[in-house]
Amino acid sequence: MRNLSKILAVFAISMPLATVSACSSSPTQESTGEYVDSSVITTKVRAKITGDDSVSIFDIDVTTYKDIVQLSGFVNTAAEKTRAGQLAASVDGVREVKNNIVIKP
Repeated sequence: MRNLSKILAVFAISMPLATVSACSSSPTQESTGEYVDSSVITTKVRAKITGDDSVSIFDIDVTTYKDIVQLSGFVNTAAEKTRAGQLAASVDGVREVKNNIVIKP
């Protein structure tokens, strides 16, 4: 009975520690909160680009990782590429924009 109490005590202490460590981030992985924040930023950037008539969202992919937005895909003009980058940078929470959009020949 005494061993069972010790096992339960260790288990009770270990579970909260395991839960906290599972939610922390590392240089190569986002925490749960960072992942949610990145999803929100991605959605806001897509909405901002969709609402702008000078840029077509259909050929642009938006990815966010730790508040850094990466734009990729294809556009017809340099002006569209520049405008997409400006729109992404104007969203709250965006720390940096990597504009990897390619201009179609």
